Amino acid sequence: MIPPVYVLNKGEEMGFNRSLKITSLIFLIFFLPFHGCNKKADTRQAAPEFSLRDLSGKEVSLRQYKGRIVLLDFWATWCPPCRQSIPELVELQERYQSKEVVIIGISLDDPMQFTTEYLSAFKEKFKINYKILRGNQKVARDYFGTDNMAIPTMFVINRDGKIVQKHVGFMPGAVEKSIKGLL
Repeated sequence: MIPPVYVLNKGEEMGFNRSLKITSLIFLIFFLPFHGCNKKADTRQAAPEFSLRDLSGKEVSLRQYKGRIVLLDFWATWCPPCRQSIPELVELQERYQSKEVVIIGISLDDPMQFTTEYLSAFKEKFKINYKILRGNQKVARDYFGTDNMAIPTMFVINRDGKIVQKHVGFMPGAVEKSIKGLL
């Protein structure tokens, strides 16, 4: 089964009312079935450091969570598979926060179209209990390189700050399995 995923093409700015393009369809049809969706990183590379603002305007950096298991979820409010993953992420945050697991949503919503007030209302409506940060092109480039970017994409980072798994698309239960493997 191919998980739902949206692909943003190279060079595409983080705009948000874009339709899935033919290249995205080709990616979904040909790339995912042969290469899998939940890939372990070839090497345990260090997760790129970032400093982003949360919805209250406070600076949040990855280094603040050193020693914890971190799940970075790159997503957008307009992305149906991203919305489908929210209830599971809420449940995982609730279930594993006592075991020092932190979920951080990095919103790729265009701040010109989707204000912080909109994101805050969205967070409240969907009862999101984890931190939401405003992403930017630098953090997207640091995590995705020059590859096409698909959302949702979740990076599982171990207690040493290394990326140990990358989940492309939403597959119920896959992220929890990754987290359990690190506990």
